[in-house]
Amino acid sequence: MLKTMRHHAKYFYVLFFVVILSFIFWGVGTVDKSSNAETIAEVGKYKISARDYARVYENMYKFYRDLYQDKFDEEMQNKLKIKEKAIDSLVSQTVLLVAAEDNGITVSDSELKEAVMHEPAFMRDGVFDNGVYQNVLRFSQLTPGAYEAKKREELMVGKMTRLIQESAPVDDAGLDTVSADEQTKKMLRDAMMNNAKEKIVQSYVEGYKKKIKVKINTQLL
Repeated sequence: MLKTMRHHAKYFYVLFFVVILSFIFWGVGTVDKSSNAETIAEVGKYKISARDYARVYENMYKFYRDLYQDKFDEEMQNKLKIKEKAIDSLVSQTVLLVAAEDNGITVSDSELKEAVMHEPAFMRDGVFDNGVYQNVLRFSQLTPGAYEAKKREELMVGKMTRLIQESAPVDDAGLDTVSADEQTKKMLRDAMMNNAKEKIVQSYVEGYKKKIKVKINTQLL
């Protein structure tokens, strides 16, 4: 059981990281002032372009294709509902950004600098390297200013998410009757806590959607 839990936890973490990278690097969370960008969704004052969605969908598609390999046929793709997951993830992240702003959550310049300098993608031999930083952003067609604006928003979403998760209730009393060693019980307790945190964030997002304008152009999915 421990092996199975670790196996699935690994893949869910990777998928989460893929979504976050897409959120940061491809413009989700910005006020889209370009009339040329086809809008696939609107969340409050923010717009999610079809290009943003396509990037996230492509990354999710590749993730599941690599995960399921030969089993990744058309039937499997339909069951996974990748299109729906991609747009739901982007909308949820943007809702959390709106909620963070509405609740006065900010990220200081020092917090932003600390996060950028500890980003593994910008390190060489374990130390932040400005040359690597510039090259990665150039490859991603981003200016430092644009990336740092995205990073600040991502940190705001992180703060908002943690604030919500702190109120997640977990009833693990049933574990006392489980016949297992302490390591297994700890893994079960952690899994229950993570599940509770995930559910409370989802519930908060769904509730907050009712307070703001959320519109999705499903024809573009």
